[in-house]
Amino acid sequence: MTEVRVPTLGESVTEATVATWFKKPGDAVAVDEMLCELETDKVTVEVPSPVAGTLSEIVAAEGDTVGVDALLANITEGAGAAAAPAAAAAPAQAAAPAAGGANVDVMVPTLGESVTEATVATWFKKVGDAVAQDEMLCELETDKVSVEVPSPAAGTLSEILAAEGSTVEASAKLAVIASGSGAAAAAPAAAPAPAAAAPASGGKDVEDAPAAKKAMAEAGLSGDQVTGSGRDGRVMKEDVARAIAAGATAAPATPAAAAAPPRAPSAADDASREERVRMTRLKQTMARRLKEAQNTAAILTTFNEVDMTEVMAIRNAYKADFEKKHGVRMGFMSFFTKACCHALKEIPEVNAEIDGTDVIYKNYVHMGVAAGTPTGLVVPVIRDVDSMSFSEIEKGINVMGRKARDGKLTMADMTGGTFTISNGGVYGSLMTAPILNPPQSGILGMAKIQDRPMAIGGEVVIRPMMYISLSYDHRIIDGKGAVTFLVRVKEMLEDPRRLLMDL
Repeated sequence: MTEVRVPTLGESVTEATVATWFKKPGDAVAVDEMLCELETDKVTVEVPSPVAGTLSEIVAAEGDTVGVDALLANITEGAGAAAAPAAAAAPAQAAAPAAGGANVDVMVPTLGESVTEATVATWFKKVGDAVAQDEMLCELETDKVSVEVPSPAAGTLSEILAAEGSTVEASAKLAVIASGSGAAAAAPAAAPAPAAAAPASGGKDVEDAPAAKKAMAEAGLSGDQVTGSGRDGRVMKEDVARAIAAGATAAPATPAAAAAPPRAPSAADDASREERVRMTRLKQTMARRLKEAQNTAAILTTFNEVDMTEVMAIRNAYKADFEKKHGVRMGFMSFFTKACCHALKEIPEVNAEIDGTDVIYKNYVHMGVAAGTPTGLVVPVIRDVDSMSFSEIEKGINVMGRKARDGKLTMADMTGGTFTISNGGVYGSLMTAPILNPPQSGILGMAKIQDRPMAIGGEVVIRPMMYISLSYDHRIIDGKGAVTFLVRVKEMLEDPRRLLMDL
């Protein structure tokens, strides 16, 4: 028997959520064949099979939160592997030992080393309902993820011990399932109900992930607008995010609803027109960390503006040759990255961090590039950009951007940054003052390029201008250093020859 365990997730990551199993018990697996996919905070980790054999047992079901090195599954090798498919083909015989009517406890799954409690968000079953093995019973919410709790056995849900909204500790008992012949008989009787509901879900016979159902409801999407990537076409939460990014929209209102005359609201029915939605633990954690960044660092922001004429002229003159030679398009980010690297060498405290009573100066630049995705803001890191060429920077940004959109970023891709660039201009922002990404001490904000009248050489001319900003920690960077940094970035962008001359 070979154990399949959670791989290393990164220095600061202690837990992950099992997103999708690509195999089921009894399936034959080859060495390095993908068994399942784990999700950490905004990244995805694939788990390959360490040996060839038969997947004999899945210990951590989809939706479970597991810690580093936690047991995911067991694989049988050799002669035992040949016997496993036969056992999988005879579920009736396998269920026989349960005929004694034993009770099976439903426990809170492993939440990770740093997580001690969770909140019961939703129960999908009620007392008396028949349940199948691995059928989702309820959904828990922790600080970072939603955890789906599957049934450990087939039977009848006889008791719910933790109601919706209650907080439970790790390894607490959630419910009790009565297994046995009576429960086994109840399960087939309940089977036609999902079949009858199949037409409403687009004809699929696979239940979508509860988190995906919630996301589809919030986005106004129907099941036929989302393509599932889970086992047997099951729609996962990330599938909904991809559908939203692809431009899927909610079905338009019916003509009857559109033609209905509006009713003037009154103060008496305000409560009926309000909707109270509890923040997910992920949102609560994001809110807390953003506030902690403001409470911890003395954040100030200084602004300047850049005439983008020269950069745009260079880009227009060489973008075709650049793409032909290097296989990647020339964007503006490589210019800004280069300019920041030069400015960081002159003002090293912007590329430093505070550690207790010490200041750590970084003699390298690992550039974080903030990117918006359907699942939230991520900041992949391009390492040692200070030693890269324009083409290498553009390729690095392209690779990280693609991984971010596909949800394939790893924790190694998102840790270790020393400075960050955030481009709010892609969303149309005219001015921006981004919040620091601790423990970094500086972040550059880019806004959109807009033609504006400028006084140059005694004449008013139209120039493509961009407002830029530097949010910085005033505990380590004084006003002079922050303003000087931003001026150096401005100078090098307005005269890119300075980048070549190292001026």
